[in-house]
Amino acid sequence: MATQQTRTLARFMMAPSVILLLVWMAVPLAITLWFSFQQYNPLSPMRDGFVGFSNYLLFFNNPAFLWSILNTLLIVGSVLLITVVGGILLGLLLDQPMWGQGIVRILVISPFFVMPPVAALVWKNMIMHPGYGVFADIARFFGLQPIDWFAQYPLFSIILIVAWQWLPFATLILLTALQSLDGEQKEAAEMDGANFVNRFIYLTLPHLARAITVVVLIQTIFLLSVYAEILVTTNGGPGYASTNLPFLVYQKALLEFKIGQASAGGIIAVILANIVAFFAMRAVGKNLDK
Repeated sequence: MATQQTRTLARFMMAPSVILLLVWMAVPLAITLWFSFQQYNPLSPMRDGFVGFSNYLLFFNNPAFLWSILNTLLIVGSVLLITVVGGILLGLLLDQPMWGQGIVRILVISPFFVMPPVAALVWKNMIMHPGYGVFADIARFFGLQPIDWFAQYPLFSIILIVAWQWLPFATLILLTALQSLDGEQKEAAEMDGANFVNRFIYLTLPHLARAITVVVLIQTIFLLSVYAEILVTTNGGPGYASTNLPFLVYQKALLEFKIGQASAGGIIAVILANIVAFFAMRAVGKNLDK
C-alpha cells in the first residue's frame, strides 16, 4: 500500500514537468504541421489558403532536395566516425598518467564551448583561408599551392569544422567511461598475457559500448540540425554542394518567404531525424553489446 502511494506521489510530482515538456514540443510541431498545408507568404498574406500536400510535392521536386538529404547524411555519418574514433583515441591518451593532466583535459574539451558561428569564422578566416590561413602557410612552407578549401572541398570543410566542435564532447564521455573500467580486470588480462590490442578489443571496447551509444545518439540529434557553420562559411554552395536539409529550410523560410514549403521541410527533417536516430541506436547497440 505504501509503495503504491509512493508511486502515485512520484507521478503527481513529475506531472507538471512532463506536461510542460509535451506542450513545449507538441505546440511548435502542431503549428509547423498546420503551416505545411498552407500557402503562406508574409509578404502577401492575403493569398493564404489551404493547399493540401502541394508544399510537400514542391519541396520534394526542388533540385536541392536530394542534395540536401545526401549532404545531411554525409555530415552526420562522417562527423560521428571522426568523433567516435578520435574520442576513443584521445580518451585512451588522457587516461594515462602525465604531467599537467588537468590542464591538457581542459584544453582538449575547450572547443566544445565555442559557439558554432564563432568556430566557423575562426576556421574560415584564420585556418582555412587560401591567402593567409594556417593551412595555406603550411602548404607554402612545403612548396605546395594553397587550397581554397571552401570552394574546392566545401562539404569536407564543413565536416572538419563540425567534427572539431564535437570531438571534445565524445572525448569527455568516453574518457569518463574509461575511468570507470575496473583496474583489476586490466591487471588480470595483463597477467594472462593479453597484449594492448587484445585488451582493447575484448575488454575496453565492450566496456565503452554504452558510452559510444550515448555519444552517437546525442550527436546524431544535434548534427541533423547543423546550420550556422554552413551559413557563415559556404552559404550552401558552390551550387548545392554544401546545402543540407536545415539550410534548405532556412532558404525557403527566410530568403524566399515560402513558409509553407519551409514547414513541410521541417516536418520532413523531424521524420528523418527520428529514422536516423532509431537506426543509429540499433546498429551501435547491436554491434557493441555482443
